[in-house]
Amino acid sequence: MSTVRSQSDNDGVETQTLRDAVRDAIRLGLAEAATVGALPAAAGELGGAVEVERPGNPEHGDLATNLALRLARPLRMAPPQIGAALAAGLNALADRDPAFPILRAAVAGPGFVNLVVRDAALERRTMAALERPADWGRTPAGPSPRHVNVEFVSANPTGPLTVGNARGAFVGDLLARVLEAGGQRVTREYYFNDSGTQVRNLGASVLAIRHHQPLPEDGYHGDYVADLAGALPGDLAGVAGLSDAGREEREWAVGRWASERIRAGIEASLAVLGVHFDAWTTEGSLHAEGWVEQAIERLRAGGHLYDQDGALWFRSTALGDDKDRVLIRANGQPTYFAADVGYLVQKFSRGFDHLIFVWGADHHGTVARVRNAAAAMGYDKAAVEMILTGWVRFVRDGVEISMSKRAGTFITLDELLGDLGADAARWYFASRGANVNMDVDIELARRQSSENPVYYVQYAHARIASILRKAADSGLTRARSVSGLLAGPEEGRLARVVVRFPEVVEDAATAQETHAITTYATELATAFHAFYRDARVVDPAEPERSAGRLALVEAARITLANALGLLGISAPESM
Repeated sequence: MSTVRSQSDNDGVETQTLRDAVRDAIRLGLAEAATVGALPAAAGELGGAVEVERPGNPEHGDLATNLALRLARPLRMAPPQIGAALAAGLNALADRDPAFPILRAAVAGPGFVNLVVRDAALERRTMAALERPADWGRTPAGPSPRHVNVEFVSANPTGPLTVGNARGAFVGDLLARVLEAGGQRVTREYYFNDSGTQVRNLGASVLAIRHHQPLPEDGYHGDYVADLAGALPGDLAGVAGLSDAGREEREWAVGRWASERIRAGIEASLAVLGVHFDAWTTEGSLHAEGWVEQAIERLRAGGHLYDQDGALWFRSTALGDDKDRVLIRANGQPTYFAADVGYLVQKFSRGFDHLIFVWGADHHGTVARVRNAAAAMGYDKAAVEMILTGWVRFVRDGVEISMSKRAGTFITLDELLGDLGADAARWYFASRGANVNMDVDIELARRQSSENPVYYVQYAHARIASILRKAADSGLTRARSVSGLLAGPEEGRLARVVVRFPEVVEDAATAQETHAITTYATELATAFHAFYRDARVVDPAEPERSAGRLALVEAARITLANALGLLGISAPESM
């Protein structure tokens, strides 16, 4: 009977996750049960997508499968009977082969099969972290990795980046990091509107302050506008003697100048956060380079456009939308939606397989029309995905603080980073789902910054680094082979957490969410602290035991560092 063999690369380093090895083992256990007649012969072909999960009570085992419940109908057998046969098949394989990843299986409840993994399987994967630290937790890119464009932040350049619209920076950057760790190619992109009327309003506001005139009704307030007015070049500042048309043209010119300075400031603020972009795209370029025109022609060729009341409409209701959408207004001016469809053509022309837009919750109504337009132009609708971030409210003493760029009342990303630091801010946002609404009490955050869970995880990393330095000073080195790496239950408990890291990253990339990584990092830090409490790591009197424990804590350090790195957070060597 065939059995599970570890999957390794050309250098012999284990590459298969423990979870996948257990899934393969379960399929073999099912075939074994069919071979000995405990299950119908057809059972061996029904393994399919085996589901495994971690029991709520660790005493029940390392993993469990509900396969017996899923096979009850096709096999026309009671789940407990199937589960007992599967467990017997797994145990028979474990008895015959010391390399089998499962040590023991037992049926429980209505047919669940609880599984205990073999120490050797844990040891091989712990050693994989030590032998390839930079790759630990990452999925190797396949021959044709998916190329994903992640567009995020995309705040209009009419004011500094606020914490509210900077939430997209946290969500998008973390998502891009996780997708890359999952073996995908990622391009990070920032899109901003440089041609809307708000740009002219910004220019008019700067000129009004420069000439000590009242701000326009739709003008922008705030110290940053005054700073722009003071820095305005002389050749743009003059308005005397201009006609109404000339003044409007000057307001547009000043608005574009000001928005570019603001854009550069946004880029600098994001750099402090550790967020960088591969591409910056403007709405104006989509019109100037003909992408909007190409999109309209594609829609027209497909019969998806019609003229009514002097405007050009997209027949979005034919694709399930609640109403049709205007592309070109009756006055000849394109809508934002026209730029959206042009942007789709521009992005797909660059060879992306999948587009992800990270938008605020207020863009909910835009999702259907953009995806419908993609389908109408012949693109795969499923390849256009929107992630809507939850609202960020700021409160003080339980009362919401009103935020407005126009009124000049907002909390900037720079202010948040100045108060909390990039690491604590990143953890704060990463630990919550992208679509979860958040109340942020800045004063409370300031008081509790030293208690942020990120410091607990960073301290665990720094503590291990200190242990390794102490061991080196004592002349002790870590074990270089898997033999005897897990000498006792204390080592086993820590190793079971360490080896889960690749699975956590894989799940995060699949779910396109990152908060499970902060949960895992905290769990690993807790497991290390418990291990260090119960086990003496640096012990010159027991060099072999110390060597194994040093290898294990080094694997834990690598895992913590890689988890923090995925979150864009530093892993200090000392604190």
